Amino acid sequence: MKTKNIVCLMMLFTVVQLNAFSQIKMPQASPSSKVSQQVGLTTIHLDYSRPGKKNRKIFGELVPYGRIWRTGANNPTTLEFDIDIKVNGLPLKAGKYAMYTIPEKKSWTIIFSNNTELWGAMGYDAADDALRINVPVTKLKKTVESMHISFSNLTDSGAQLNIAWDKTSVGFKIEMEVDQVVMGQIKALLIDRESNDAGLLFQAANYYYKQEKDLNKALEWVTKSVEKDAKYYTVHLKAKILAALGRKQEAISTAQVSMKLAEEAGNPDYVALNQRLIDTL
Repeated sequence: MKTKNIVCLMMLFTVVQLNAFSQIKMPQASPSSKVSQQVGLTTIHLDYSRPGKKNRKIFGELVPYGRIWRTGANNPTTLEFDIDIKVNGLPLKAGKYAMYTIPEKKSWTIIFSNNTELWGAMGYDAADDALRINVPVTKLKKTVESMHISFSNLTDSGAQLNIAWDKTSVGFKIEMEVDQVVMGQIKALLIDRESNDAGLLFQAANYYYKQEKDLNKALEWVTKSVEKDAKYYTVHLKAKILAALGRKQEAISTAQVSMKLAEEAGNPDYVALNQRLIDTL
């Protein structure tokens, strides 16, 4: 009798184990997507699910007009970034937000909510809103089968975020303060400390050159960087700054030095860059 009971218990335990650990792996109806995009001085982390059109009418039926939408499927779409930004010119603090939307025929309301723990839009409360903006709808010529969120028009200080599904697209601008932050770092790390770090000197000179600031100061910094640790890319920057200052012969001879260093380092890209610079001079 005891043996029979033990066998029954073992069989029951086996069934429980099978129920606990056995599952069928199947494709997701709305596959999840994670995108990390460097924008200016931050990385924006986007987490969303991508429902498909599947021969359905999307906006106005599957996604009703005038109602809160999770902007995707499953959990709400979330955006996370670690510095303050502006969305269509309006401030939004660093943090993580659920991105809800209210689609309409001609425009959408984009909502950044502090509550990122809801399932779908159930329990949404406008009191949790950090920011709301209104954006126009763009009608697409081609159908977007799977809902898609992407970044475009990337610059040193911002980007465009685009939401597209079916034949509808909306978007908004993301911008951030870059110059003030970078100039503050240059002052603190280089100017105030009078640093002779070759890397810092190169970075500061490169920023001044790209932003068309004081080119004489940029030349001073890159010259010190080259003297401390000459690399083909630091010498190339010096050549470009000399060219921008109108000192053509010095720029050509400096580019020739950079080209030789690039050849020795096995970098054909910088060989070509220097050749093009010389040709333009």
